[in-house]
Amino acid sequence: MKKIAVIGSGSWGTALSIVLADNGYRVQLWGHRQNQIDEINRSHTNQRYLPGIPLSDQIIASSDMKLVLKEVDMVVIVVPTKAMREVLTNIRENLDHSVIFVHGSKGIEPGSSKRISEMIEEEIPSDKRQGVVVLSGPSHAEEVCLRHPTTVAVASHSLDAARQVQDAFINNHFRVYTNDDIVGVEIGGALKNIIALGAGISDGLGYGDNAKAALITRGLAEIARLGTKLGANPLTFIGLAGMGDLIVTCTSIHSRNWRCGHLLGKGHNLEEALNEMGMVVEGVRTTKAAHLLAHQENVELPITSAIYNVLFEGKSPKQAVDELMNRDKKDEIGPLFDMLQTKFNQ
Repeated sequence: MKKIAVIGSGSWGTALSIVLADNGYRVQLWGHRQNQIDEINRSHTNQRYLPGIPLSDQIIASSDMKLVLKEVDMVVIVVPTKAMREVLTNIRENLDHSVIFVHGSKGIEPGSSKRISEMIEEEIPSDKRQGVVVLSGPSHAEEVCLRHPTTVAVASHSLDAARQVQDAFINNHFRVYTNDDIVGVEIGGALKNIIALGAGISDGLGYGDNAKAALITRGLAEIARLGTKLGANPLTFIGLAGMGDLIVTCTSIHSRNWRCGHLLGKGHNLEEALNEMGMVVEGVRTTKAAHLLAHQENVELPITSAIYNVLFEGKSPKQAVDELMNRDKKDEIGPLFDMLQTKFNQ
């Protein structure tokens, strides 16, 4: 039986472990909470993150990184972006052979504006990497672990690596497509969390379906505008890692980012909202990173800027919405859509 390491024992890491175990792999799951590790190994459950879901006895948990990485063919990293550098250092110090790296995390590093694949390439020596692959798409862990139909994309500069990851994960209820646009897939997965915060704020303010539909649509335009400036294929943003992930994250009660935004719209400040959530809300950190990146790249992101002002500048959600609605008049169809049309005609 082939072995795959999954680094991160939260809801998404556990859900991906379930998929891999269903496909016949022995999963060596790393976590840092000993009580959680003991529960997974003893009771085959992870009640904090996926209550009521039984885990296969082919999922073996440990806090010993060297043991988790022993004889694995693939390393799947699913940790918050704020912990990514520390975890990658731990992997580098304990990995003694070359593997395919996969990440299922969604975010951008504040300060450096690095995508996660770039962080992996910086921290893991090339002789220990057979390829770096990103897995992204509309895929709430709560539904994946119930074997509900789910479809994702895996992207890499190496199509061979992407296909190996596709083969590892694909089954009757978890369908996987390959993509060679790693920039677009990562940007789509990261920035949709910002727009989901906005969708939650809109719902918290009681603005209804019209406002949320507009926010999602114009949010997609923002994501694509920044992504294409960074070299992404604009068609990626109408695919699973763009439109697909954006829709599910902006409309589902499973979405941490929507729930956090909803609390903000209801009048809570950021500290109160995060305390009530009790889990990492990636969109908050990504808002700060994307706001800086947009300035660096001279790309206009009005929704992201408005949410940044709510999160970090003390602006009220209602004032931020009013300012968005009273911006200068614009054409809806612009250079981005011209680029899309060119891609369609190729």
